[in-house]
Amino acid sequence: MVAALLESAAQAILGVDQAGRIALANARTLEMFGYERADLLGSPIETLLPETAREKHAIDRAGYFANPRVRRMGTGLELAGRRKDGSEFPAEVSLSFIRTADGMFAIAFVSDVTQRKRLEEQLMHARKMEAVGRLAGGVAHDFNNMLTVVSGYAQMILDQAPALDPLRGHAEEILRAAGRAAALTNQLLAFSRPQIARPRVFGVNTVLTQAAKMLHRLIGEDIELSLSLSPDAGNIKADPGRLEQAIVNLAANARDAMPNGGRITIETANTTLDDTYAKTHLDVQPGEYVMIAVSDDGNGMDAETRRRIFEPFFTTKAKGKGTGLGLAMVYGIVKQAGGDIWVYSELGKGTVFKLYFPRVREPASALGGHSAPPLAREGGETVLVVEDERDVRELTAKMLKRMGYHALAAAGGAEALAIAGSYAGRIALVVTDVVMPDMGGGRLAEELRRRRPDIKILFISGYTGNTISKRDALGAAAFLAKPFSREELARKVREALGGRRGQVD
Repeated sequence: MVAALLESAAQAILGVDQAGRIALANARTLEMFGYERADLLGSPIETLLPETAREKHAIDRAGYFANPRVRRMGTGLELAGRRKDGSEFPAEVSLSFIRTADGMFAIAFVSDVTQRKRLEEQLMHARKMEAVGRLAGGVAHDFNNMLTVVSGYAQMILDQAPALDPLRGHAEEILRAAGRAAALTNQLLAFSRPQIARPRVFGVNTVLTQAAKMLHRLIGEDIELSLSLSPDAGNIKADPGRLEQAIVNLAANARDAMPNGGRITIETANTTLDDTYAKTHLDVQPGEYVMIAVSDDGNGMDAETRRRIFEPFFTTKAKGKGTGLGLAMVYGIVKQAGGDIWVYSELGKGTVFKLYFPRVREPASALGGHSAPPLAREGGETVLVVEDERDVRELTAKMLKRMGYHALAAAGGAEALAIAGSYAGRIALVVTDVVMPDMGGGRLAEELRRRRPDIKILFISGYTGNTISKRDALGAAAFLAKPFSREELARKVREALGGRRGQVD
């Protein structure tokens, strides 16, 4: 009976005599360490430890037998086991002892905690990404407000300066610098995840085939790009533009890992992530997925680099050659789509990134770009601008007036409601910031629609945080991200108004 219990135990159970020899090893021990029973019985217990720990363990073992005691599982000791093939794994060990006619024996109960350690690392990484994302979002909100003002007034200078005016060159440089700053801010926001996305159902092969045309120019002539796309790869629901952005980032990293040329391979396939995979990967649900693999035969990475690659601002590139945000952005894009990302790499053996997206059964929608609403000319409608940042508010109102709209301005929700209550004419559209003190844009929109049911809403924001998840309140189509140009504002206003009146043919 006792022997049967030992053999069926889920933990490895070892009996060790005072000389340090293994006297008992159950079936789980043999499975965990990869030995045959005959190989273990009579061998020193230190056989199952990493070589660096053996000398100290022999001393500790002698001390234990001199003062035997019960030590519970997981009492703060970081231990490791060593398998027959030389590989090591993290372990937790509890100890007890028994006295028999043959002497005292130490009884060790050993658990392989590799899976738990992996999940702990994933949880720590997810929390770190969330914390940095919140910080980046707060910075981006203010930064994008400033960029809106900088780029907006630079564009006004260009509108008014004569063709040969030397100030035009300065204004153009300001615009270019603002554009670069906006791109960097977008990278900061990419891994924070609560962002406006344009999810659509599409086949991954279509997006990857389109992206390949751009990748050929990106990676250069000394690197071969190979596509191995499964004809039956299923559909996913994500933002196709952001998926393309993720693939471009992975390809750029692969290119940099192959300074002497090589090959980048992009593959697709349908796959199933089972319970075993889900238990070892945080926030993953078992089910059907579409896999996109991007692999290269470049320099590869060591274990420490692999552990940190998705951290914001971590980079192995020379100073000035990378921001350390590319892979953090990829991580955010995949996670926002409900997927998972996995990487395998060894020094000198290249790298494989696998992106898993939940497979959907809905038919794909067309990916062809729709024509943007034309720029307004003397629109004439009344537009109420609600923005707590004075500079952004004044700039937006000036832009709208130059487009031919009648612009009203409010510094917050309460003032906007007061204007809406006292203004005798029709307010066709409200352009409102999403994040404002006292009353946010979502709540303001609800109040305004109760008072003026026909009013249209266009939300603007540099960062919306958790508010952005309320997609029914905000409306995916009626949103304009800061910093925005005059042309983008004009098109979004016209789009929000339904494309009526004042259009250029």
